[in-house]
Amino acid sequence: MTDELGDFLQAAGLESYDPNQIQNIYTKNPNRLIKRLWQTLIPIALFLIGVAWDKLIGRLKNEKRARERAEEFTNLLVQLGPAFIKAGQALSTRPDVVPRLVLEELSQLQDQLPGFNSDLALACIKEDLGKTHDEIFESFEIKPISAASLGQVHKGILKTGEKVAVKIQRPGLREQITLDLYIVRNIAQWLKKYIGYIKSDLVALIDELGRRVFEEMDYINEANNAEKFAQLHKNNKNIMVPKIFRNSTSKRVLTMEWIDGVKLTNIKEIRELGINPNEMIEIGVNCSLKQLLEHGFFHADPHPGNLLALKDGRLCYLDFGMMSEVSDQSRTGLIQAVVHLVNRNFEKLSEDFVSLGFLDENVDLKPIVPAFESVFETAVNMGVNTMDFKSVTDDMSGIMYKFPFQLPPYYALIIRSLITLEGIALSVDPEFKILGAAYPYFARRLMEDPNPNLRKSLKEMLFEGDIFKWNRLENLLSSASSQSEIDINKLIDQVLDFLFSENGGILRDELIETIAQRIDLINFYAIKKLNNHLPVRIRSKNFKDDINNKSNFMNDIEPIKKLITILRKMPGFNAKLILNKINRLIQEPYTRTMSIKIAQKFTKKSVARIIKIAAGVKQ
Repeated sequence: MTDELGDFLQAAGLESYDPNQIQNIYTKNPNRLIKRLWQTLIPIALFLIGVAWDKLIGRLKNEKRARERAEEFTNLLVQLGPAFIKAGQALSTRPDVVPRLVLEELSQLQDQLPGFNSDLALACIKEDLGKTHDEIFESFEIKPISAASLGQVHKGILKTGEKVAVKIQRPGLREQITLDLYIVRNIAQWLKKYIGYIKSDLVALIDELGRRVFEEMDYINEANNAEKFAQLHKNNKNIMVPKIFRNSTSKRVLTMEWIDGVKLTNIKEIRELGINPNEMIEIGVNCSLKQLLEHGFFHADPHPGNLLALKDGRLCYLDFGMMSEVSDQSRTGLIQAVVHLVNRNFEKLSEDFVSLGFLDENVDLKPIVPAFESVFETAVNMGVNTMDFKSVTDDMSGIMYKFPFQLPPYYALIIRSLITLEGIALSVDPEFKILGAAYPYFARRLMEDPNPNLRKSLKEMLFEGDIFKWNRLENLLSSASSQSEIDINKLIDQVLDFLFSENGGILRDELIETIAQRIDLINFYAIKKLNNHLPVRIRSKNFKDDINNKSNFMNDIEPIKKLITILRKMPGFNAKLILNKINRLIQEPYTRTMSIKIAQKFTKKSVARIIKIAAGVKQ
């Protein structure tokens, strides 16, 4: 056995990404490494020399030339193979690592390569599944229907009659990926050591990439992801996930249900199915938000080929090789960050970035706060519904590159996911704004979720200091009510929970004061009306003739009228919902306390009014 074959077999046997083990393989037997280094480092070195020359003579100051170099870099990664393509895709979500122009070009990096020899694909089926393709499939199309960096897809029919898509891994992929990751990691170590202006840990980035690529190369892991995704969304009638055929699936062969559908970007064909493309986008946005903020398990690669509109109106997700998870703490932190953004509390927003892991606890936030303000102030003033997510993230890229940000892996994938989804949506509706589409969901979560941190965020949203902002509550309820999945009964419960919680004390005090004023005014108008019907000789003259107070009274109750109007517009609202809450209101300990305080305040106001009238002070 030659040393090169030994390297090949050892790398093929790696079950998971282990940089130390990979280093041992290639330092002991460096022959294949040297050959691959020649193939990769020479074109990389020539490219870097060209860039250095352009910078030296000042040509990179020209944006057109800088973009040409960024495009050349992207094409070079495609030529170098799968690991470099994956590295480029990872960098495309890292504004803390690469400049904006390079970021834009890398975001267009296509994970597509020519297919490989079909005989090798058939050999892989036999080796992994223990049977030939003729023994497993009734029919099998030898020519692949698509190919990417990790494998290619064939169409077939099982002996049981089900149409299937069969994804087969490229031969020698694990060995090539392993070797290239080793090279890329060493390049990252060199850059980290000798290039001082690179603040982020490139080695950690490559290690994260290695773990994800190894997960993606394991088709059993992808099958598990697909079934988990299907289970999480089983109650969503708008979402479809292909069935996995486990008996015909292995680490390198994945057999799943064949799906006939239309890519979301093919507007004409979607309309021909009798489906409104905008509804498909709404389903996709809502599903993405559920993945990110409810389940914490999200599809990190929702490109047009992985999202299909079905003729029955459902949206089908494909390709579950690249998935990621978001912790409960991070999900809550993201919602809190949105609250602080909407409230223009940029100091709190900078603290959110620390708690989310974007910034180290020791970083000085003072210069970052005005930077956030410069990026977000104009966008927020225009309103969430009109905020351009892509332009905001582009502006944020400059801040993240300038300041010591280090993006957590999950965030990079979230940004990639949302930007891709917004790009698809813009092909349907040029005026689409993903933040505007997402805000109703955030509002619903704020109103419904019992999480203590979100209860605190709700208070921050509704109060400005000690002043309760009725308009903010109206806006939240209006946004939440636009969600078709809103649970009106749960929403009313959460409003009451907030009212009767420790955080609701200021609101209770305001309601007590307001209700006492209402009763006092009603009592005042009743006395005034009675006075007007008394004989002139005994009628009091200490009442003003104008009725301006009545107008103010009507204006005072307008916010309550608006809230009732909003509640009535919500899906599933009926009068019984309010009546059913009366029993709860009666049993709440705070209700009795509030009733006593209202009576005390009303009595105090009424006595004071009578004394003033008796003293001749006009009311």
